[in-house]
Amino acid sequence: MALGGGCEMTMHSDVAVASAETYIGLVEFGVGVIPGGGGSKEMALRASDTFEKNDVELNRLREYFLTIGTAKVATSAYEAYDLGILRKGVDHVVVNDNRRIAFAKAQARLLADKGYTQPAMRKDIKVLGQQALGMFLVGTDAMKAGKYISEHDLKIANKLAYVMAGGDLSAPTLVSEQYLLDLEREAFLSLTGERKTLERLQHMIQKGKPLRN
Repeated sequence: MALGGGCEMTMHSDVAVASAETYIGLVEFGVGVIPGGGGSKEMALRASDTFEKNDVELNRLREYFLTIGTAKVATSAYEAYDLGILRKGVDHVVVNDNRRIAFAKAQARLLADKGYTQPAMRKDIKVLGQQALGMFLVGTDAMKAGKYISEHDLKIANKLAYVMAGGDLSAPTLVSEQYLLDLEREAFLSLTGERKTLERLQHMIQKGKPLRN
C-alpha cells in the first residue's frame, strides 16, 4: 500500500517495482490539501507526456486532474498503470510478492552497472494555462452547484486546477518542474492555513476516516 506521500515517493523513483495487488493513490484531498510532495507536479508532467499531435489535450489533462481530485486509489498495479501513477515501460509489476525485494535489488544493480546519474530536472512540460484553468473552474463550479462537493472541496479543487493548468498563462507554454513545484508548494501551504483543512486533519488523526465539511 502506498497512499499520499508514499505514492509521491514511488512516483519520483527512477524505477518502481510494485506488487500486483498494490493499493496506491494520491489521497490528500481527504484531509483538505493537494499533494504537496511533488505529486501534483508529477501528474501534470505525466499528462503532458501523453499529449499527441492533433489530440484533445484538455481531455487528457482532465483525466489526471480527476485522479487527484477524486482521491482515486488504484486497487492493483495494473490499474495504477491506467491512472498514470505507474509508468508503462518503466515501472515493473511482480506477481509473486516473495520475489519483489529481490527483483527491486536487481533493478537497482542494473541502474548502477549502467553508470546511473541523477536525472536533470525537466524544462519541457507543456501546460495549457487559461484554456485548462477555465475548463476546470467551470467543472468544479458545476459540481458545487449540484451539491456534489462542499465549499471547501471547491476551494481545494480550484487550487489543484491552478497548479495543473500551470497557472493562468495566456497560452499553452513549456515550463520546468521547478515552476510547477513552486505553484504546488504555494497552493499546499495556503490550504494548510485553512480552518476546515485543520478540522479534516484532526478528524483523520482521531477517527481514522475523512471528514466532509
